[in-house]
Amino acid sequence: MDTAERRPPTPGITDLGHDVYEIDTRMAGYPGITAGYLIRSDRPCLVETGTAPSAPVVREALAALGLGPADLATVVVTHIHLDHAGGTGDIAAMYPSAEVVVHERGARHLADPARLMASARMVYGDALDRLFGAMRPTPAERIISVAERGRIDLGGGRWLDSHYSPGHAKHHVGLIDSVSGDLYVGDAAGVYIPETRDLRPATPPPDFDLATALRSLRMFAALRPERLLFSHYGPVPDVAETLLRSAEEIQVWVEETRRARDAGLDLDHAVAMVQQRTRQRYAVLAPDADPDVAARFEAVSGTEGSVAGIMHWLDRENPS
Repeated sequence: MDTAERRPPTPGITDLGHDVYEIDTRMAGYPGITAGYLIRSDRPCLVETGTAPSAPVVREALAALGLGPADLATVVVTHIHLDHAGGTGDIAAMYPSAEVVVHERGARHLADPARLMASARMVYGDALDRLFGAMRPTPAERIISVAERGRIDLGGGRWLDSHYSPGHAKHHVGLIDSVSGDLYVGDAAGVYIPETRDLRPATPPPDFDLATALRSLRMFAALRPERLLFSHYGPVPDVAETLLRSAEEIQVWVEETRRARDAGLDLDHAVAMVQQRTRQRYAVLAPDADPDVAARFEAVSGTEGSVAGIMHWLDRENPS
């Protein structure tokens, strides 16, 4: 059901049809890095909040789309990493009627983010404040947790089905819209770069697991969605091809990282080997590509973090 009334284009908001709107959350001030999505149904739903500093950006976008503080019914996050859910507490405060939906393994961290923030501080150091800000607690009584499957009522006979999809994170879900057929893939299918149509893995520590990640991708394919909506970044209509590419890219990175580990090399050497192996795979790294595009994606989805996640998994699977 497409919206009959079309509003003038607003910077940072893209009408995707079926009452779905992509919102550029401008993570760390960058455009086109992390998307939130509004489903403007009878019970309006926001999928992904972005970071804590992105909350005012999201609020302005929702206002431009006609939603005031009492209008948002539901906020859903695919997982609790700070680039996806860091603004949940702020958005919950701005929209006091909204329920917050998350996988059961992430619920306690939304209610009390102290441990999550401490772990992030260890990884990002002083860059944490610039990239992600501080997650504000979400009132526990407003949090609804889902497990293997869940259903989120969007009103008017429309809903989102939640499907547990670990591999990237133990608290990750994919969400499929009963009307549009859109599948919100979070980070389970990697990072899509719309300017170059590249697709890179997202395999950070501590939860990456190869077999589990590939199983989640096969489950996504079995859902037969009409479109993939990437949190990083945007819609992709070539569903089957893209999910196969996602699986292939993960396996290429795992293969090269395993080769480095088997040779007794450290993380820095493994990163260099992955970069060398994949240099020709990604148009964003071509000599004539826009260096700003590569730089901003590396800043928030860096090669080192993904290789470190694969190393962590290899160490866990095959301890020395």
